[in-house]
Amino acid sequence: MSVVEQAQRARTAAAELAVATRSVKDAALHAMADALVARTPEILAANGADLAAGREGGLNAAVLDRLALDTGRVADIADALRQMAALPDPIGEVVRGSTLPNGLELRQVRVPFGVVGIVYEARPNVTVDAAGICLKSGNAVLLRGSSSAAQSNAALVAVLRDAVAGAGLPADSVQLLDATTRDSVKELMRARGLVDVLIPRGGAALIRTVVEESTVPVIETGVGNCHVYVDAAADVSKAVAIALNAKTQRLSTCNTAESLLVHAAVADAFLPPALAALAAAGVTVHGCPEVARYSAAVLPATDEDYATEYLSADISVAVVNSLDAAVAHIRRYGTGHTEAIVTDSQPAAREFVARVDAAAVMVNASTRFTDGGEFGFGAEIGISTQKLHARGPMGLPELTSTKYVVTGDGQLR
Repeated sequence: MSVVEQAQRARTAAAELAVATRSVKDAALHAMADALVARTPEILAANGADLAAGREGGLNAAVLDRLALDTGRVADIADALRQMAALPDPIGEVVRGSTLPNGLELRQVRVPFGVVGIVYEARPNVTVDAAGICLKSGNAVLLRGSSSAAQSNAALVAVLRDAVAGAGLPADSVQLLDATTRDSVKELMRARGLVDVLIPRGGAALIRTVVEESTVPVIETGVGNCHVYVDAAADVSKAVAIALNAKTQRLSTCNTAESLLVHAAVADAFLPPALAALAAAGVTVHGCPEVARYSAAVLPATDEDYATEYLSADISVAVVNSLDAAVAHIRRYGTGHTEAIVTDSQPAAREFVARVDAAAVMVNASTRFTDGGEFGFGAEIGISTQKLHARGPMGLPELTSTKYVVTGDGQLR
């Protein structure tokens, strides 16, 4: 089946989803969760085949980590669907309303986008998260995962479609596109009029390709070259703990810290314990000459290092002479995802927050908190680093548009 045919079927499904009640959608989400748990063995068998092929094909450890499923991860994915069912339904929510001087009642209400396309890399959990969040927000979804996760995604979507149909909603609410050819991505990007919005999730090259080549409107999500800036007024022990968590809690996520900036005034106190902690965690440090003075294990950092989203056990580290220099560094190399400052100075925190241009700014907290679940939004579709429509973690409300409903009693203009 061509992408156009799948998109047409998605539009038909979307028309039914748009008027589905919350109770019906929530029942479908619970059915999807139960089916995932019940059919875990077949999902893991398919995932095992993908992992074996990935190892044989030379996929790196970070990609294999994103690809891997086990019983616990499947259970967590299912729990996320149940948690989503407990969230308020955004459809029909009144964003604003008023009665005009002429007596007309004006309401702006949330409505689904319609058909959402998701292009993503080796994260089978995205298959389920995207299907769930789109269904809850009344959207049909076209999923185009990577070839490295093709068998996992096929198994997951088969389970989800059966559950959705069993709950009384169209199976075509969730569809998987062919991942064996790039043509499916090209067709999806050209399906303007059938697909309402396209969301890429993955590395910089994937996101750039979709943004630059798509005729379908795109919500750009997050390459994360995230920084932790340790200010002159930082508590050293707190700063070491935050930097270590931001870098090592999980290496392969977009909210992982890839760069560490240290004010010169606190370098002597901070860098020895920080470098020791990073080394103990297996992290390779790429640092400026000032950083290298504290450890022979530090590799020389280049401009490319400072601009890199490693997604691996590597971090770039630089000593800066001021908060101004830290902000300038972030403006040069950052990607607008998440930036953090560690400081006990309220003026420094306020200045950093005001001057740093990012979807999320952390004060005395790890960058790893930029996440829909951590923010209390439930599952997210991605973290938007653009400025139109949505920015930051995209929960249910960000998967909607609005319409104006005007009610009168015969008024004429």
